[in-house]
Amino acid sequence: MLSQKSKYGLKAIAVLAREYGNGPILISDIARRENIPRKFLELILLELKNEGILQSKKGKGGGYFLGRPANLVSVGHVIRTLDGPIAPLPCVSKTAYMRCRECGDERTCGIRIVMQEVRDATAKILDSTSVADMLHRVDLAAAGKDTQGFFI
Repeated sequence: MLSQKSKYGLKAIAVLAREYGNGPILISDIARRENIPRKFLELILLELKNEGILQSKKGKGGGYFLGRPANLVSVGHVIRTLDGPIAPLPCVSKTAYMRCRECGDERTCGIRIVMQEVRDATAKILDSTSVADMLHRVDLAAAGKDTQGFFI
């Protein structure tokens, strides 16, 4: 399940993506526009900055902005930055693997086999969907067009 932290992070990045090239955006403006608690947003944006997804400028005219164009920022990268691995079980994680204590044979564990397929399918969608793709889908939905037929 996607955490509130990742949801807020993606909402904030969507704002910054729409404003890309227009200069930095204040945290208070993002928080107000997306109804995100300001203090929580500060922590989220700092994590995204530390990962290189965002950049910031201090002082007058300062704020946050995308570190690269929205088409080069994957939704998967944002979620992993804020929530960690996307695998539903540690035994199928590529970055935080941990064997299940109760598992006798991982190779023949039906739960692991299915959860590995879930991880692979989820990662494929999230890693191949950029923030720009996400915003395009929003624009299609706002125009009353079908977003289910959108392929990456």
